[in-house]
Amino acid sequence: MTLTELKYIVAVAREKHFGKGAEACHVSQPTLSVAIKKLEEELQVKLFERNANEITVTPLGEEIIRQAQSVLEQAESIREIARRGKDPVAGALRLGIIYTIGPYLLPDLVRQTIAHTPQMPLMLQENFTVKLLEELRTGEIDCAILAEPFPDANLAIAPLYDEPFVAAVPSTHALASRSSITAEELKQETMLLLGNGHCFRDHVLEVCPEFARFSSATEGIRRSFEGSSLETIKHMVAAGMGVTLVPRLSVPKDAVATPTVAKSAAKSKAVAELSSHIKYLPFEGHVPTRRVVLAWRRSFTRYEAIAALRNAIYACELPGVTRLS
Repeated sequence: MTLTELKYIVAVAREKHFGKGAEACHVSQPTLSVAIKKLEEELQVKLFERNANEITVTPLGEEIIRQAQSVLEQAESIREIARRGKDPVAGALRLGIIYTIGPYLLPDLVRQTIAHTPQMPLMLQENFTVKLLEELRTGEIDCAILAEPFPDANLAIAPLYDEPFVAAVPSTHALASRSSITAEELKQETMLLLGNGHCFRDHVLEVCPEFARFSSATEGIRRSFEGSSLETIKHMVAAGMGVTLVPRLSVPKDAVATPTVAKSAAKSKAVAELSSHIKYLPFEGHVPTRRVVLAWRRSFTRYEAIAALRNAIYACELPGVTRLS
């Protein structure tokens, strides 16, 4: 048996599909199928049940694939030890990041890593929390920037920062004349939310008790619409379709609680025009907040790379957030 064959069976078990497994391994499906058949013959066991519409893992296959995953991780650890002997941070770092953090943190983070650790390029993967947790478990990525809470996956966690939420309202809205707002004042508004699958939607409903209570059928948010991204929702707010909450880092610079939106010369025309139609209001009293963390497998041995990434994140501007150590 070979590490390549083990990689193939882990991929098929994850994707529940031979074609998708082959695509994930960057080989043709016949190549993958032949290799898996060879491994099954060598072991004299059946790893997969091949049905018309789906692939399932046999009970014995489940145990073998768990061990295969462990072997692949150990093999990667050997490579990492060798790399660390030359340069502790040398080599690409596979970083996952959720959709509601990536667009706002990555531009500065990439600049910082290029400046301080050019020998450690970031291989970036944007995805939903649940998918990134799965990819951490299977070793497809090395670490991930996530927002709590998420299911305990026995990961190592380093808190990065606490990020407050800010209300975004149309500039023509009655609330736009305010310098701050309360969650209670939003309960009668048309609330724009991210679609299912985005953890930020759940975070908003979890950390804003008013929204969770008013989302029932009887006394709910009066109407709600969904968007596919925070930037799409901002355009909906600018168009006057409703209000929303956004994380602080997604707010244009100098746009919070000002009578008029400041126009930076470096700001693109499109961003400036969008910002002029939105007023961002901080919360009074209890401020809804999410905690952003860096997570990685406990078996991941590139400690210096994790430390370098954390230092790069702390070197970012991060306006309006509370940094954590």
